[in-house]
Amino acid sequence: MFCLKPQQFAWLLGAGASASAGIPTGYAMIQDFKKRLFCQLSGVGRREVDTNDPLWIERMHLFFRNRAVLPPADDPTEYAAAFEAVFPAPEDRRKYIEEAIRKGTPSFSHRVIGSLLTTSLVPCVFTTNFDNLIETATTITDQLMPPDKRAVMTVAAIDNADRVERCLRESSWPFLAKLHGDFQSVELKNTTKELKEQDSKLRQVLTTTCTRFGLVVVGYSGRDSSVMEALTDALSKNNSFPSGIFWVTRSSKSILPSVTEFLEKSNKAGISASIVESPTFDELAGDLADGIDFPPILRQHVQEYKPKQILVSTPFAVHEKRKFPILQCSAVPILSMPTKARRISVKEGITTVRARELLQEAGVKRALVASNGRDIAAFGSDTDLLRAFSILDAQVMGTVELHPDKDSWACGLIYDALTKAVCRNKPLLPRLRRNGHSVIIAGELPTDNKERISWRSRHLSSLKNAYSTALYGKVPTYDYPFSEGIRLRLDQAMGSWWCVFEPFTDVELPRFNNDPENIDEGSLENVTTYFRQTNPVVDWQRERWARRYNRVWSQMLSAWAKILAGENDGTIHTFGLPEEAGMDAMFQLSPITAWSRPSHEHDYFLRGGR
Repeated sequence: MFCLKPQQFAWLLGAGASASAGIPTGYAMIQDFKKRLFCQLSGVGRREVDTNDPLWIERMHLFFRNRAVLPPADDPTEYAAAFEAVFPAPEDRRKYIEEAIRKGTPSFSHRVIGSLLTTSLVPCVFTTNFDNLIETATTITDQLMPPDKRAVMTVAAIDNADRVERCLRESSWPFLAKLHGDFQSVELKNTTKELKEQDSKLRQVLTTTCTRFGLVVVGYSGRDSSVMEALTDALSKNNSFPSGIFWVTRSSKSILPSVTEFLEKSNKAGISASIVESPTFDELAGDLADGIDFPPILRQHVQEYKPKQILVSTPFAVHEKRKFPILQCSAVPILSMPTKARRISVKEGITTVRARELLQEAGVKRALVASNGRDIAAFGSDTDLLRAFSILDAQVMGTVELHPDKDSWACGLIYDALTKAVCRNKPLLPRLRRNGHSVIIAGELPTDNKERISWRSRHLSSLKNAYSTALYGKVPTYDYPFSEGIRLRLDQAMGSWWCVFEPFTDVELPRFNNDPENIDEGSLENVTTYFRQTNPVVDWQRERWARRYNRVWSQMLSAWAKILAGENDGTIHTFGLPEEAGMDAMFQLSPITAWSRPSHEHDYFLRGGR
């Protein structure tokens, strides 16, 4: 919306907008004030206190909670009260601000704002900050443009508010209004009393501006009542905020009650008021800059300072530097996996959850589905699938391509199929859950005959030798059933897909209705939720694993890799359907796990000698 009509929005910037420029935010300054005051009153040396340490922060909070020195934490007046308590004299507060501002350099977001002001795409900016970052950034962008193409920005603070009054009266854009003063101003608004006495001229300019433009608020917490009152006053004016209000914040959960109240009043007044979540001002500015057609010289200027990408692909080492140590990975390569699924066309859109419910209602257990809108991708019997979706006039319409690297629904369908496939014709049980799938060893049944017992023993022999303990049974004292198992994950690395597994001990705890965390399958089809009590056998589980050292782990990983791949050259099927009956999912797994060696020398690897 902003890129469609940028000239119809005024901006209000708070301390958070200058954070990436190296200037402390309001929160950081509050922590610094508290640290200074805490050390002064408690006698602790300032070098001993680390305000980045949660333990020190909690200690300071406890200290001030027991003393009527400052308002409660997160109180809107906390900043002003702490600033005045540490620096009672206005001259000292001004000196503190000057030193903080010297640390700042215009950031990527300031280059974007400067470019918007220079090209008159933004009519005006209000700020509670004392720094001169916007002026500096705009001066640079002005010099890049020809004289007849640049806009000359007017800057006004508390001691020269007449300037913006004239700009507003004559529609002379753009202008920058510094609501709390400039760091070079004689007057700065910092304390609670000063903030309440916000300059009436600047308040009136802000209120009047809000009747002409929409408002974008960035990095402003709403702590000082003077600015919030000016914004609230604008709601009573005719045609206020004609393009709406967009309050940008890191998280909607961090918004103060005064801001929530203002946005609610705006909506009640028929004004579109929205919260926009953005981690940083730089990220927001980057998104906006992508949609704005800047002149080439300004586009180049903005892109020169674009933050470097944090996450980058790192090539895997292809040369082995050392033969030892060797790390056995709990992952086996997937040599082949389904590339297509059955396409079921239905008359109306349906979610994956609803599709699974229809399967359950029809009593279809040997099928897996995932919705991608109007179509359903499925594995299973065509007859069963058409019966389950008959109320939606389902039709079999060939196949659908699966691209798990691009489509999350396709990845989820293959993940479900793989989990069931590794369990088929083996004494294993699949557990398909929202927070990740797992496989556990199935216990014996009273109805098992000799052939069944012999079959189980043959399949589990390698696991029995690896664990050297019971693979399933009852937890001592509690009598809860337990089974050894693995958590499964479908992952992609080095251009290949992998079946990653993590051994664990599953304990079946008593469960009660109404828990959203544990949805058992049987798995994804089960719409009933349960509540599990706090695990009372967690110490037993930890002790069970504490004595399983490298040799045991190596044996377990090898045993699980072989049982996952099965006995048919690693080829496994999810349902074992005949080709004419429907679409089955087929995988081929390697029984050999991945291995890794260091690709570089390091003192740690040499600690035992070469």
